[in-house]
Amino acid sequence: MLKVGVLVSGGGTNLQAIIDKIESGYIKNCSIAAVVSSKPGTYAMVRAERRGIPAECVERKSFASIDEFDQALIDCLEKYEVDLVVLAGFLSILGQRFNQKYAGRVINVHPALIPSFSGKGYYGLIPHQKALEYGVKLTGATVHFVELEADAGPIILQKAVCIKEDDTPETLQKRVMEEVEWDILPEAIKLFAEDRLRIEGRKVRILPEKD
Repeated sequence: MLKVGVLVSGGGTNLQAIIDKIESGYIKNCSIAAVVSSKPGTYAMVRAERRGIPAECVERKSFASIDEFDQALIDCLEKYEVDLVVLAGFLSILGQRFNQKYAGRVINVHPALIPSFSGKGYYGLIPHQKALEYGVKLTGATVHFVELEADAGPIILQKAVCIKEDDTPETLQKRVMEEVEWDILPEAIKLFAEDRLRIEGRKVRILPEKD
């Protein structure tokens, strides 16, 4: 049984998508062992508690350095024997200590087609705003393995949506979430749970489904 720790900072819509896919049986041999929020009182924590999932808060501002914050997160996740860490709208930066501890076992969903509109400072509505300003015709989301540099790890899955003439950052964000993020993030967890992902340099190879 794969034990997943989900790191959140807000409402937890991606968390809900994962919960739904586990409960439906789409993701097998997998459970959410804990939800960890970088802010107190997030609705993501409410979602977790309603499902009987342990929910804890580890605030970045409570620690003097990223290294101390990393260790607090590690201590929390180790308590629940987490195998895979999923960043689902987690807005705090993770440092070297955390990345070394969970190398190859942290995935993130980013609301753009990496390498476009990604990297430090590209979060929330900003990737959608920049996509509209640039005038691209397609955007989407990416699930990737996490490395120390923001949004730079090997790509697992990507999916695109067309940009509409009357889109705003808010309408685009909503469509990318509903049509892409809620689809490819659970799919990536499913592939990890089935041991079908292999990191080969910059690329992630997806193995065929086992009989």
